[in-house]
Amino acid sequence: MVDGNTSGENLLFLTDEQLRKGIEAMFFAYRGFTADPDRILADLSYGRAHHRALHFINRSRGTTVNNLLSVLGVTKQSLNRVLRTLIADGLVESRVGRQDRRERHLYLTEAGAELERQLSEAQRARMRAAYRAAGPQAVAGFRQVLEAMMDEPVRAQGTPHKDGRP
Repeated sequence: MVDGNTSGENLLFLTDEQLRKGIEAMFFAYRGFTADPDRILADLSYGRAHHRALHFINRSRGTTVNNLLSVLGVTKQSLNRVLRTLIADGLVESRVGRQDRRERHLYLTEAGAELERQLSEAQRARMRAAYRAAGPQAVAGFRQVLEAMMDEPVRAQGTPHKDGRP
């Protein structure tokens, strides 16, 4: 986040106060970004970990538990707690691998896909409005900033949307 009187050429020389404002903007933006899904999840006694699991299982149908562990960057114990709940509640299905029977492949059930759609739609609506208000150049710049903030291993793996869209 940059003060209105800061030109593009000065972006490399941000003051600590300008950086603090950017950090605070990230905190508040994240709070807003998660607020709508949090309300939906709270009604089901779920948290953000459940949402992330549903999101990435939906993005990569049939993903393995090990791949999901890697993507989410959580412990096996933490992910197993979340998956047990989602499976028991009929939102996720775990299937034995065809080639490697030790692998477990994850799929959303119809109910899981519906919940994931509700959660994502709330976030897409907020992002769509923000992107429209900011304009295409700001969206491209925002995407560059987000990618630059990612840890190198995550950035090196690539993001799910390498088609050039934010």
